[in-house]
Amino acid sequence: MSLDDKPLVWLHGEVESPPFSAEARIEAGYLLRMLQKGESLSLPQSRPMPNVGRRVHELRIIDRESTWRIIYRVDPDAIVIAEVFAKRTREMPQRIVEVCKQRLAHYDRIVGGMQGG
Repeated sequence: MSLDDKPLVWLHGEVESPPFSAEARIEAGYLLRMLQKGESLSLPQSRPMPNVGRRVHELRIIDRESTWRIIYRVDPDAIVIAEVFAKRTREMPQRIVEVCKQRLAHYDRIVGGMQGG
């Protein structure tokens, strides 16, 4: 990691094998690394999630048994991970949307307080 790379801030979840296959874990790591370096991702790897918030996206990692989602936000100083889960339905579960909103709002309150704002 270079000094210009954004750190990953994990609010919830992890990418480990298992439950991720080794291949899916490597793909997730590669995509997260691209984000850290400031690259923008688009479909099919990533799509925006404005229903969760500004600058919020979901990474899509297709695995043998599941399709993994990593909900993240691109901040000026970090890539903030709000959730990692296996998506089993076509629609985004509303409880995931709500919990991600809550985690990101909580993070913003803490970081804003530390920065004096």
